[in-house]
Amino acid sequence: MFTSGSYRSHASEEHVRYTCTEWFTVVYTTFYSTRETAVAKKRKVVQQDETKKTKKQKVQAGDLKLNAVASVEILHLRNLKIGTLMLGCVKEVSDFEAVVGLPSGLVGYLPVCNICDSYTNILKDNLDSEDSLKEPVCLPELLAPGMLIRCVVSSLDSVKEGQISLKVSINPKHVNKGLSSGSLKPGMTLSGCVESVEDHGFLVDIGISGTKAFLPKKSTSSKQDLNVGQYVTVLIEEVKNDGRVVRLSQDPQALGKAFAETQQGWTLDTLLPGLLIRARIKRVTPHGLIVTYLSSFTGMVDFLHLDEDKASTYNTGDEVVARVLYVEQSTRHVSLSLRRHLLPPGGAVLDSVSSEQVGEVVQGCKITALHHHSGALLKMPDETTVFVHKNLIKEAKEDFNPNQLLSQPEHTLRVIDYSPMEQMHLGTLRRGTVECQYFRYQDIKVGQIIEGTVMDLQKHGVNVRITDHIRGLIPKFHMADVVLKNPQKVFYSGLKVKCRVLSVDTQQRKLFLTRKKGLIESRLPLFLSYADAKVGCISHGVIMCIKDFGCIVRFYGDVSGLVPMQELSTERVANPQDLFFVGQVVQAKVLRCDEKNKMLRLSFKAVTEGDIKEVQTAKFDFEVGKTVEVSVCRKVLNGLEVTILPEEVPAFIPTVHLSDHVTNCFPLWSALEEGDTISNVMCLSKTKKKGIILTKKPLLKACLHGVPINLSELQVGMEMVGWVKSFMPYGVFVDFPYELFGLAPIAAMSDQFISDTKSAFDIGQTVVAKVKNVDTEKKRFLVSLKVSELTISEEGSQDRLIQGLKERMAVSEMMTCRGESEVLQQLSAVSLGDKLKVTVGDAREDGMVTLTSDQLREATVLVSKDHTKGVNVSPGCKLTAVILHVDFLKSEVQVSLLPELTATRKQLEKGSKLTATIQYTDKDFAVVSLGDTGRMSIIPTHTHINDIFSSNKFHVGSCLNVTVEEPSCNELGGLPLVACQKENANLEWSKSNSTDPEEVVTAIVKKVKPTELLVTVLSGTKGTIHVSQIEESPVVGSLPTTSLKVGSKVEARVTGGYTVHGRWFLPISNPDLHAYQLELSLLPRKPNEIKVKYKPGEEIICFASKYVKETQSLEVHVKPNVMGTVELLAMITKAGQANHPQTLYKPGQTICAKVVGVSTSRPIHLSLSLTGTHKLEQGVITMAIVRKVEPHMGLFLKLPFENLGFASMMDLSDEYSDNPLEPYKQGELVRCYVIGEENRKFNVSLRPSRLYKEHKKVTDPDIQSISDITEGQIIRGYVTVINDQGVFVSLMSRIKMIFPVRKVIKENHRKSSVPARNKIPRERPRNSFRTHYQEFTGDSQGSQQQDDENNGQTVEKKQSDKIATKRKPVISESQQQDDKKNGQTIKKKQESDKIATKRKQVISESQQQDDKKNEQTIMKKKACSDKDKSTEKQKTLKEKKLKTKAEDNDSGVEVFFREEEEKPLHKKCDQVKGKLEKKEPKRLQVAFDFPWESTLCSLTPFATVGDTHDSSEDEQEVTSKPVKKTRKELKEEKQNAEQQLSKLEAELMDTSVRPDNTTAFERLLLSSPDSSLLWLQYMAFHLQSTQIEQARAVGERALKTISFREEQEKLNVWVAMLNLENMYGTQESLQKVFERAVQYCEPLPVYQQLADIYAKSDKIKEAENLYKNMVKRFRQEKAVYLSYGNFLLRQRQSDAASALLQRALQSLSNKEHVDLISKFARLEFQHGNTEKAKSMFDKVLSTYPKRTDLWSVFIDLMVKHGSQKEVRELFDRVIHLSVSVKKIKFFFKRYLEYEKKNGTPETIQAVKQKALEYVESKGSDTTS
Repeated sequence: MFTSGSYRSHASEEHVRYTCTEWFTVVYTTFYSTRETAVAKKRKVVQQDETKKTKKQKVQAGDLKLNAVASVEILHLRNLKIGTLMLGCVKEVSDFEAVVGLPSGLVGYLPVCNICDSYTNILKDNLDSEDSLKEPVCLPELLAPGMLIRCVVSSLDSVKEGQISLKVSINPKHVNKGLSSGSLKPGMTLSGCVESVEDHGFLVDIGISGTKAFLPKKSTSSKQDLNVGQYVTVLIEEVKNDGRVVRLSQDPQALGKAFAETQQGWTLDTLLPGLLIRARIKRVTPHGLIVTYLSSFTGMVDFLHLDEDKASTYNTGDEVVARVLYVEQSTRHVSLSLRRHLLPPGGAVLDSVSSEQVGEVVQGCKITALHHHSGALLKMPDETTVFVHKNLIKEAKEDFNPNQLLSQPEHTLRVIDYSPMEQMHLGTLRRGTVECQYFRYQDIKVGQIIEGTVMDLQKHGVNVRITDHIRGLIPKFHMADVVLKNPQKVFYSGLKVKCRVLSVDTQQRKLFLTRKKGLIESRLPLFLSYADAKVGCISHGVIMCIKDFGCIVRFYGDVSGLVPMQELSTERVANPQDLFFVGQVVQAKVLRCDEKNKMLRLSFKAVTEGDIKEVQTAKFDFEVGKTVEVSVCRKVLNGLEVTILPEEVPAFIPTVHLSDHVTNCFPLWSALEEGDTISNVMCLSKTKKKGIILTKKPLLKACLHGVPINLSELQVGMEMVGWVKSFMPYGVFVDFPYELFGLAPIAAMSDQFISDTKSAFDIGQTVVAKVKNVDTEKKRFLVSLKVSELTISEEGSQDRLIQGLKERMAVSEMMTCRGESEVLQQLSAVSLGDKLKVTVGDAREDGMVTLTSDQLREATVLVSKDHTKGVNVSPGCKLTAVILHVDFLKSEVQVSLLPELTATRKQLEKGSKLTATIQYTDKDFAVVSLGDTGRMSIIPTHTHINDIFSSNKFHVGSCLNVTVEEPSCNELGGLPLVACQKENANLEWSKSNSTDPEEVVTAIVKKVKPTELLVTVLSGTKGTIHVSQIEESPVVGSLPTTSLKVGSKVEARVTGGYTVHGRWFLPISNPDLHAYQLELSLLPRKPNEIKVKYKPGEEIICFASKYVKETQSLEVHVKPNVMGTVELLAMITKAGQANHPQTLYKPGQTICAKVVGVSTSRPIHLSLSLTGTHKLEQGVITMAIVRKVEPHMGLFLKLPFENLGFASMMDLSDEYSDNPLEPYKQGELVRCYVIGEENRKFNVSLRPSRLYKEHKKVTDPDIQSISDITEGQIIRGYVTVINDQGVFVSLMSRIKMIFPVRKVIKENHRKSSVPARNKIPRERPRNSFRTHYQEFTGDSQGSQQQDDENNGQTVEKKQSDKIATKRKPVISESQQQDDKKNGQTIKKKQESDKIATKRKQVISESQQQDDKKNEQTIMKKKACSDKDKSTEKQKTLKEKKLKTKAEDNDSGVEVFFREEEEKPLHKKCDQVKGKLEKKEPKRLQVAFDFPWESTLCSLTPFATVGDTHDSSEDEQEVTSKPVKKTRKELKEEKQNAEQQLSKLEAELMDTSVRPDNTTAFERLLLSSPDSSLLWLQYMAFHLQSTQIEQARAVGERALKTISFREEQEKLNVWVAMLNLENMYGTQESLQKVFERAVQYCEPLPVYQQLADIYAKSDKIKEAENLYKNMVKRFRQEKAVYLSYGNFLLRQRQSDAASALLQRALQSLSNKEHVDLISKFARLEFQHGNTEKAKSMFDKVLSTYPKRTDLWSVFIDLMVKHGSQKEVRELFDRVIHLSVSVKKIKFFFKRYLEYEKKNGTPETIQAVKQKALEYVESKGSDTTS
């Protein structure tokens, strides 16, 4: 803070502010010093140099003993020396110093310590002792403004910023040091200071040692007493005792007559300034006079001190009265003044020391005199003279040119000061100073927004430089909205800051600023005085103090007020410090104001948002339609915050309201910047919430007249201009002036069909609406946007075109004028239609080709593939291009290389009709070429304001008919103005220039397409020839359109026509040809030609068009108006053909197809087949797609022609296997054979024996009926059901066989009692069951029904009830009891295991249980072997024990059934039977036990047995005699079992094998619960089956299971969850997962991963918003800036990336800057501008030339992206670096390798020669 009670030395470098003296120093040294930069040297060196100059001048003077004057020149600061005596005038006096005006406009500062010794001692005593008796008199009482004083230059010190501070002293011992006691004579005039006050007078210090000077009171000029230290000019009246005592007088009259005489003994050493002398003019010069005085002295009078009235009358020899101005004793230069105000009767005190004109800018000033070495005198319009120093006539870095100055009749200057010694104004002609906004402290107003530069940071605040001579202070509490703990991190020297002025003290030159954002951006009225604080007004203030009774709020200046406790908040406040803090910006409302007593009573709780808006806009007279001028204050995302001029009222312009053209709004927003002025802006609306809304839409302003003000004035049929407000699925809301808005339903939005409301219009788009319905009760109305219902004409399209192009030109001008950007300057120099010489570069991924041009070196020149047809675009080719579009925002230029555009241009005639071809288009405008004239123009894409942009109509290459209205239009920049012909006009013109239907015309082929030929009739009309109309009988496989070449002439027959807009076919039957584009045919007309009717099964010829991946179908052309579709299954006959179906047929290829179906709609659309079949029937072989794999049932298939099919397990293969469904997956293509149709579904077979005739190997025959089975036949089937009736075996989809329980048990007993000699192999399919066929009619039917109920298959059911009554159960009592016991045992086991299920399929339940124990049972089965075989007695004993232990021994352990072991088998039987009894109703009861397994796969195949009465003796021998194995065979079986077990264990331990079911995943997760890879694979497994919720559940399990120490593993799962929600979830679910991830993980990696996910999924807006949040949150993380920069450059936002880099450099530490810039440069190389990247590397390497790692990276990038010339230049720079020899050797090696790879032998030799020279130079350096 600046305080008036502190004193600081001027020599100190710790100045906080500029005092008044320093301010004048700054002003003078800025304007008068001839030095470019101040050089601080020791005064001793300066004096030595001055001594040398003096000696030279003495030598040149010859024998002169006194002083001699050669030329007249004013006093310059550069010539001034310490010790120079000068006459000055006091200008200003403060407590510690006085500002003294010196000759020639110089300004000096008189410190308080340079008055006299006595006064200085008093000051010291007062500082040392607090109880000092002598109170010092302040300096303003000793000196008064206007007083003339004699002073001496005491110091010339350099202050900050290279400026010089001139300090003077009036201490008599310094001023009168040349005098002695003996030299004092009566009549002399001296200066002195009062040393002490005596009774009768004053002792005066005259600075002469040994002399006492006394001034009697009666001789003083004033009646008041003088103070110690007071300056006096006195006359010596009497000298006593040889000068030891002197009596003085202060009589003004005597002083006015006291001339210096020769008799007084004055010499050049004793001569003092201020003496009156009589002089004689020796010589008159153009710049002044040379005079002689005191008989032998010579002096000069410069032109500034000549009497203006007598300036032209001075002659040599004239006597004049003069006063000495200054005396330079070292050079003996003496300057005199002839000015009247310095001569008697004046000369003591000057009346004028300042002027009110200081700071004014004056125009119309004329030069009256020019002095080359001094300056110029000018006359202002009021005849006031102004002196301009020669340094201020020219600019700082320009040379002085007097001729140029004199050639200008008038000049504009600024008055910078007033010189009291010359009584003259001082001025400057420098433009920078003249145009400077703030020159003095008086120019700055309180509350003003100003910008400055930080100078330094002090404890009490920040010093800010506003201009070169205005400084300000930001107090500590005003540095930010909150108190900064580390302000050094925010403020640094050189920082540009924007502040608001808090207060200005012009007298003390103190300026206080604030940088609080709340105050700077405040739109509320400012309380600059108590008069501004009216009751009810609201303003922003700062809390300066918090007391128990309330808060004290400070505003601007000295305005402050009190907020009592009850007004702090709506709730009770106990302690205000809990809610507020000192320095807080608040909004306060005035409750009471006492302006007289300067008291304010304020309130916080009375402030509301509505009041704020009302206060801001209260002083503006708002009216809808009023035109205003605004100034841009701030740019926000959705518009511009502006202030209305001159009221300074805040308002808002939405971005969409900047133009009627949607594509112009954002460029205008981007081009406008803060401070820009926008005119012709219209007031649109005003609300309390939003304030004032403005618009710049020209059409809206033009149509505002007559718009209804409220709903009651609306009438049906009224048409109004509005803008689109919002979209809804059912329509669009349209906004109108006066806060009206209506709904346009989707049916009333356009004459065309609209499926999506957002695709028709854009938010903010200007539209014309017609009122259709008004509902006054509900206060709503409906409008229509259909063009056909509007009466507003389309004539305004040309005006809108011109207005839109003017807006685009304004954008280019604004962006070009922003700065000296080379790329903008280059872009502004070119326009549409200009030709460029370009060189072809590389091709991009999007098909664009980059070009380079000398005229556009900094811009990106691109050409699309549409504009390179027929042109060689090999890299390096030099071509001529035509500019199509210039994009200033992206710095891109779109050009065309087409020869017809680069050809010589032809003249156009007004009214001529041409065919225009669209070359470039956007939503509002299209660039067209006019026929073959080589001329280009611009047309609007909307003929009506409500037209919907059609990309089909306005695409590159499409043609339109236009009429030339002006060959050269100034509004279009010299381009021709053309108008598109209306549709009716086009039709009439086409009819007049075309021929009638069926007429034969000559056409020229212009373009060959696969399915049509584009031709031009000789009359100029364009037409097409369909591929079906070229050849009458095309060969299948041929391409008919390739038979004709471009340019060939054909005779064609007109068959019809179609419009360009809709391309609808017009039949020949139409008598009138309403088209301007013809449809032609090369086929002859057939007599009595009738329309073709297509029937299913008919063979036709069609032509391939394209394959559509989305629908998996091939589109074909049949006739010009008939299309067809071939589905994938009707295209292929092999599965491999589905891999690349698009390559099966070329576009335009002739194909023979069969008609499958015909659509009833128009136009006709056919469904075709290319496989030779058009419908499915028995015996047809076709392709199918697996829709679903149903376990234990079969495959559900999708068949051709939208049919469905089913293949059972028995129809999958000719040889049954364990898992027949395992090879098949959903979506797989299979080949199948149609068996038949049932219930609209086809039964199909995949057996190779049915698909291929040559396949004859059938292991399991295909059984279709009962007749296919013979008694005694050995067959295999699949076990489907196991219940208490028996085992059901499926032989085909309709035939199932049952093994009664008694047969199975009987067979088991037989096997255990009789040694079997079974020759059937043991290895059989796990799910297959081998049996002897026995005819059980009832059982088969019952089993069929039972199977239907258990499996749920859709098979035709039998009447089971009748069959159940026919069979009588035969059950013994003992068996029933045993069954009950078994059932009870199983029931208890089920309860203990807590197995509860509601499924009805017993087989499914048993199989699920077996799947869980599958691995254990397999291992047990492998381990079982036939080690020991007991005798029949032992087996009999086991059978007997089995019955007794079956009830009790139920261990629950499942094992595979083996013939030798009966015990486990009975256990399985009990378990299964118990379950069946519990879950199913009994239908068939068996009177004996049967061993059941829990699963089908655990069944061991039975030996072939038959009924005891039907079996033969051979069969009995086979079953009764078991084969005895040798010990060797048993050993081999054991080894095989062990090997298989080891193999199984190895497979389970192999982690590389990816699991394919949930059981396998769960098993692996038990061993590796912290493996994120395994968890992610588990999630992917569910996602492949589209089980989203299961995947989420797995992810949540993973987060809970993985250890908290495995942070990376958890992060991997979080990233997977984010990916999952991004792909399959909503934005809300994704945000929730993200917030959780940030909570549990390190935030930065989570942010980066989500940003990458957004970027990869093309969610650009979300990614950019996330990156912006990251930059705010992680501002100290370098990785954030790098990833954000990479993202921006990938999006082609180079400017945004540059701004991000600057922000990063401000946020990161200096040690990271180099690495950051280099990495940004690498990104620029990869994705941005190569030239910009090179400049970034050059800048870094120029600062850090010894960073060889950066050089190496730069070389790598240049080798990849630069030319060979640039790479070689870079190598040449590197090898001359001043680094170690080892590093240079490395670069030489790389240089040589590069030349060997890309250079020539000459360049290789040149590198070797450079290396040799380097080695030699190093050797010579070492030697020297």
